[in-house]
Amino acid sequence: MKNSKRLLAASIAAACSTLPVAAFATNGDELIGLGAQSRALGGTGTAAFFGSENALTNPALLGKSKGTEFAFGGTVFMPDVKAESNFSGALASKTSDADQSVIPEVSMSTRINDNLTFGIGMYGTAGMGVDYRGNGGLIEGYTNLQLMKFAPTLAYNKDNFGFGFAPVLQYGALDINYKTDADGDGDIDTIGNGVSSDLGTGYNIGVYYDVNSQLTVALAYQSAISMTYKDQLTVAADGFGIGPNGMQTITSDKLEQPAQIKVGVAYAMDAWMFTADYKQIKWGSADGYKDFNWDDQNVYALGAKYTGNGYWVGVGYNHGEDPIKVLPSEQTMTGYSNQAVNMFNNHLFPGIVEDHITFGGGYAIGKNMMLEGAVVIADEITKTVNTGTISSVMGGFGPAGMPVDGTTHKVTHSQTSYTISLRMNF
Repeated sequence: MKNSKRLLAASIAAACSTLPVAAFATNGDELIGLGAQSRALGGTGTAAFFGSENALTNPALLGKSKGTEFAFGGTVFMPDVKAESNFSGALASKTSDADQSVIPEVSMSTRINDNLTFGIGMYGTAGMGVDYRGNGGLIEGYTNLQLMKFAPTLAYNKDNFGFGFAPVLQYGALDINYKTDADGDGDIDTIGNGVSSDLGTGYNIGVYYDVNSQLTVALAYQSAISMTYKDQLTVAADGFGIGPNGMQTITSDKLEQPAQIKVGVAYAMDAWMFTADYKQIKWGSADGYKDFNWDDQNVYALGAKYTGNGYWVGVGYNHGEDPIKVLPSEQTMTGYSNQAVNMFNNHLFPGIVEDHITFGGGYAIGKNMMLEGAVVIADEITKTVNTGTISSVMGGFGPAGMPVDGTTHKVTHSQTSYTISLRMNF
């Protein structure tokens, strides 16, 4: 029994020491906004019309468009994530080398008649990834999640209101690999099965109402999208002793992107527009995330935009509380499992950043063309979880051999991203 505990704990130690992962985005693992204008204004866009990029935020707002618009660009996303732990005895730390990713975005809308508008949006919307291979200590691990959404949209508008609907096709790919002596024979084994991918479907729906010529209120809903990544979560969890062949805390490879409920308001005054959004991301009921003890996340966003002759400038703020809850770490085998889940989260899913400052602008470079950009800065946040029970089992002393808080694992996470987009109107 003691040897089996040591083997299980050693597997957990090796796995956790190799797989810290930075969220690819900023509200959990979701980008705070889609498109340069939305990201410049704190991720708002439920009630504020920004053009064809509204297709995935609130499809109803395409009803405010005129003529035909095409926009394309991308976001350079640069997370800075560092893991530090002493649960295996010696203090070890490492900063992730996966510190830059490119997220594409393309959108188009065209007015069919006075009441109907068609649009298409294709965006990288969420993900995560870290590369800690090749250096020893907290390394020899690689993980990457990528999500892309494609949404054709139809919007109807009449007088001072409108609604829209967009069926959504989502592509996802997940790859988790790390090295450990999983079978206790002294040889280092690679845990992982390469990339697993899946296609899922859902929908976005939204409405808006112009209270008057200055004030717009809106509501939007984004459905959950079920995704299954074969032999990814369960195989990785087995390395932590919490998978189907261990404590069976994680027994499914489903990782469902959660539903979102959004409410927004936009107020225009002369050359100014002020925006405010609230959304709830339903992590707590999403398959996979709820198993890792993620909770529903309330997100608040504010933005202000000034439009001049051939240009605009904007600023914003976005706050979303850390959705990952820490399980209690009592000195029992349940506490041992809880600490393993906490470590799994802190390494694999630290979508913990909360506060974001945003700014950006656009400049007309022709009669029908505008170059736009945005910067999002997420303030650094640190999260520490206890690992004393795991350390006790590693030492073979039994669950009561070390205080719950005798050792810890810490992750530090901040983000900077730059978005650029070219918008053309015809």
